Formats: sequence, structure tokens, C-alpha cells
Amino acid sequence: MKVLVTGGCGFAGSHVCEYYKKQGAKVVAYDNLTKFELRRTGYSTEKARFHNVEFLKKLKVEIVREDIRDRQTLENYAKKADFIIHTAAQPAMTISWEDPELDFTTNVVGTFNILEIARKYKIPTVSCATIHIYGNKINDEVKEGKTRYIRRPAEIDESHRLVEGLLTPLHASKHTLDLYTQTYIDTYKLPLASFRLTGLYGSRQFGGEDHGWVANFAIRSVMDYPLTIFGTGKQVRDILHISDLVRAFDAFYKKQKAGVYNIGGGTKTILSLIECIHLIEKILGKKSEISYQPSRMGDLVYFVCDITKAKKNLGWSAKVSPEKGVRELVNWVQQNKNLFEIKDAK
Repeated sequence: MKVLVTGGCGFAGSHVCEYYKKQGAKVVAYDNLTKFELRRTGYSTEKARFHNVEFLKKLKVEIVREDIRDRQTLENYAKKADFIIHTAAQPAMTISWEDPELDFTTNVVGTFNILEIARKYKIPTVSCATIHIYGNKINDEVKEGKTRYIRRPAEIDESHRLVEGLLTPLHASKHTLDLYTQTYIDTYKLPLASFRLTGLYGSRQFGGEDHGWVANFAIRSVMDYPLTIFGTGKQVRDILHISDLVRAFDAFYKKQKAGVYNIGGGTKTILSLIECIHLIEKILGKKSEISYQPSRMGDLVYFVCDITKAKKNLGWSAKVSPEKGVRELVNWVQQNKNLFEIKDAK
């Protein structure tokens, strides 16, 4: 079996590569190794960027340093794949409004290239969308509780209205790739899926204020850096451990039931920002320094996935509890403090 993983040296991609390599597959990590997002974190950019690269090299994963926007080169590496897992993305809302062209070309053009290759060679493919495509009008449906926002019903399924509310380029690009995937399923009857992902977290994630908030809180808490919360801190996600996402990819390959899927933890993994910080404080046995800033444009304050469709069609549901997953993440950060050194962090 040959698996091509775009964004293979990133957080999600590296875990996918590790899983399939250990299953005996031939794995190609296809990644342009951009440092754009990492530079914004303030971490040791070079060390952080190549941490996953060195990890994959030790596993003897083939690493191809190319860009998904270059379709011909992408096709040369992808055409013989048995499965394509498309994790390469511009994932941050903040970056999308600062550089909409980067957002569009990466998320829309890059995914279109993947879909065209999947169509030409009839390759089962999963692309990664986001629950942000539902838009942020959901904010109007919540009530404020003591430590989190509350909505009834708690879960939101794939039939919920999309791209409503105050929109950013990220909403547009992620919705477009999700829509194109559905279009290629309907038109060409291909074994494709679009995974609408919620708050993903785990080891080897270099989360910052722009993206990857669970990891950002874990890193800054371990390193004794101050934390910034934009808004009330009661924003809610059904956070998803990376190992559960990897199982979802594999479940799709085995079942190949095409469609769009909410992929999140469901009601078992609901956590607000402030509850996540409290969990990290409990694990570390120390308090965090927190500052509050105004909410950011386009932020979605609540999302919990209804994963009934994934359970029915793929036989998948999340298994890792926040207590177990966040502890594992904190342990990884503690073992790799040299990656997170920031000058003048305080």
C-alpha cells in the first residue's frame, strides 16, 4: 500500500505518516516546509520546523519538499498512491485576513489539484475542512454559563446551515474546498470525503495564538509564559485527539463511504478555553498567568459535533478523553522545552 500525505511534516500529517509507516505501508510526506505560521509563534522556528522532519526520517518515511499548488509535480508523486490524505492547509483565520491570496491558493487551488488527481486516477482521498465553515451565526444560539457557553441541542450535524454570520477569507476557502469535494463525489462518483474538523490537539503540535489553542495553552503553561485569551474564555469545542483523527482517516479508507463528515469528540470531550487552562494547571500543579483581550473578528464561540454520520458510515467515534490527551500533550512539551524558547516572553 502506498499513502501520500500532503502536509506530511505538519502536526496532523506527521501522525498519519507514522501510523501508516508502522502498518507497513510505503508513505510519502509531501510538504513545502513553510515557516510562515511558525514564525508567528515566537518559538525556535528552525528547531520546531524540522522536529517532525527528523522524526519521520528516523521512521524512513520518504519526504518530498514540494508545494501542492504545483499540480504537475504533485501528480508525479500522487498518481500511484492507493490513498491520499490531504492535510496541507492554511489553517488560521488571522492569517487569512492578512494574506487572502495565500489562503485562497493554498486551500482552494491546492485542494482542487488534489481532487483532479483523485479524479484522474480514481484514488480514495480525504481532505480536511473545518467546523468554521458553518460560520459564526451559531454564536447567537448560545447562552453563557459559569465556565462555558451552552447550546441546546448541544450537538450540530452536517445538515446545519453553512457560512452564516461575519465571514473571513478562511470561511470562504474552507467552504469552497468542502463544496468542491462534495461536487466531485456527486459528479464523478469518487471515493472522497471532506472531514469538518473541530479542536484538534496532540503531541508534535506547535500551537500558537493563531491556531492550535490547546497546544498553545499547554506550551505556554509548561514554559511559564503568560497566556492570552481573546474574548471571555468560555468558547467551547469538542476537542479531538490526533490519534482519533488518524483512526478516522483509516476508517474511511476501509469503508470508502463518500461524503462530508463532522469529525470531533462529541459531547464526551467538550471543553472551554478556561476549562482547558484549569485542566493544564491541575496536571502541572501550578497556576497560569492569563490576560484577556477583545474577541477577534470571525471567531466561533461554540461548536460540538454530532458524529452520528461518522459512526453509522465509518464505524468511528472518538476514544481519547481530554484528561488523557492533554496530559500526554503536556508530557511531550515538557520533554521538548528547547523547541519553545522565546526571547522576552514575559
